[in-house]
Amino acid sequence: MLIFAFKSDVFALNFWGTPETAASLASVGDLSHLNDYGYVGHAAAAIVPTAEPESLFSQVRSTMLVTVFVFLGIEGASVYSRYAKERSHVGIATVLGFIGVLCLLVLITMLSYGVLLRPDLAALRQPSMAGVLEAIVGRWGAIFISVGLIVSVLGAYLSWSLLAAEVLFSAAKSKSMPKVFATENSNAVPSSAVWLTNITIQVFLILTLFSDYAFQLALELTSSLTLIPYLLVGAYGLKLALTGETYETDKRDHKKDLIFALIATFYALLMLYAGGMKYLLLSAIIYGPGTLLYIMAKREQHAKVFTPAEMGLFVIVMVAAVAAIYSIATGVITI
Repeated sequence: MLIFAFKSDVFALNFWGTPETAASLASVGDLSHLNDYGYVGHAAAAIVPTAEPESLFSQVRSTMLVTVFVFLGIEGASVYSRYAKERSHVGIATVLGFIGVLCLLVLITMLSYGVLLRPDLAALRQPSMAGVLEAIVGRWGAIFISVGLIVSVLGAYLSWSLLAAEVLFSAAKSKSMPKVFATENSNAVPSSAVWLTNITIQVFLILTLFSDYAFQLALELTSSLTLIPYLLVGAYGLKLALTGETYETDKRDHKKDLIFALIATFYALLMLYAGGMKYLLLSAIIYGPGTLLYIMAKREQHAKVFTPAEMGLFVIVMVAAVAAIYSIATGVITI
């Protein structure tokens, strides 16, 4: 429906705003909001900016965490790789998931600019796609999107609960988490991991009741929490490529892997910078207590808990967690 309702004149006015596109819209009687762009009368001279315009980098930076949130989950095939019949299926599923999400993101974002003008899009309530579809087909379009969103959220709730439990289960199998989380019930489901995951989810849901911007908090905090594992994975791949570990028998992909790992590490660092210190500190509140599970796992094995470098990192995380809690209590950080 978005494709059929797409208007090239509206899209051109949103992105380039030429007098020709304004005249084209005026010729079909659509004069709404043209004064916002300064094409009717002397509106341009009357526009007085109320704030300093953001730089291009600031605008791109503000959308980065949203982009990360959109692509969360494409690594699901890797998490569930133990169920794959062939190893190659994991890579295929990951690439297909990435391409599918990318196409949906680009199409929905760009086509919306061919339906409504920017002031109208900016005024839409979440979910904004409901407002766009309502402008095309009427009220039932908004209801359709809202119902679809409910179904999507319920599906995401189930899939993400299982995905997080699978991560905990895999870590327990590799002895990085307490062995209790490696237990499975009669249906081959990691029951202990599922219980802990869902208890944590319920705590987060309760916390959102005390947030002024619950959706924004969940979106940006989730993205920040995910970026740290992304950074560690990219940095570990970079370490292997630089040292040549695991490439003793086959060096054909060494240079390619080095380039990919370098790009992944740099991008993860850039995303952490884009997220800002606020959500990085809030992430420490989660990672700090979570480290206790790792300590328990090492104690079960009667092994040394931390190396000197790991101890230093643990101290940094705990200091950041204390600083975040203090900042919330004093109002320096608001949620």
